[in-house]
Amino acid sequence: MKIGIVGTGNMGRSLGILWAEQGHEVFFGSRDVEKGKATAEFARRKAQGGTNEQAAAFADVILWTARSIMPKQLLSHPEVLDSKIIIDCNNQDIPEGFAYPPIVESLAEKLAQDVPQARVVKAFNTMAQEVFELAPEPLKNYGVSVFVAGDNEQARKTVMGLAQEIGFLAVDCGVLRNARLLEGLGDFIRLIISGQKQGAYATISINVLPTASGQRLGGRQTSSLN
Repeated sequence: MKIGIVGTGNMGRSLGILWAEQGHEVFFGSRDVEKGKATAEFARRKAQGGTNEQAAAFADVILWTARSIMPKQLLSHPEVLDSKIIIDCNNQDIPEGFAYPPIVESLAEKLAQDVPQARVVKAFNTMAQEVFELAPEPLKNYGVSVFVAGDNEQARKTVMGLAQEIGFLAVDCGVLRNARLLEGLGDFIRLIISGQKQGAYATISINVLPTASGQRLGGRQTSSLN
């Protein structure tokens, strides 16, 4: 698969290298051409590097790491993204005291509005970059969940497959509107990380538990709550 990385920072570099290790053709894009090329050289394999424009044109799947920067602001020809899958892994900047306002529109939804012919998928926003250093081994032994939301079912499945390849447990979270919940979850994870000792990184794992063999507590009672 051809994967373009728009913005070769910590997240883009790490995920791009992991996918290159799995045999994908990865193009690392940057506003600094030399940075993109240097990252590709570090990744080796089939990796290439250059501009964000080149990464967007090259790929079938694009990891968008440019936080709060829309394609029409960054690319000369944003229409190159039409019909492509765009993975948005971003969270808002952390405000003082983690005093976030309610999320009434996610970053992923804003991205989708900017390029309505693309297939935007929210994923990879609920863990620190350091977690990727464990992928795919021994990460797969910990059942770390990647939450995936997007309006196009096939695009979600593609992104879930890319997550599973590098050791994550992919969880289908439905339509893109649910990215609001995922971004709130990402903010919560960063809060937990900030309170841990240096070098410790919280993650979330969704586990399916067996049904209890009995109802010694009386079972679920009917109520007006949904």
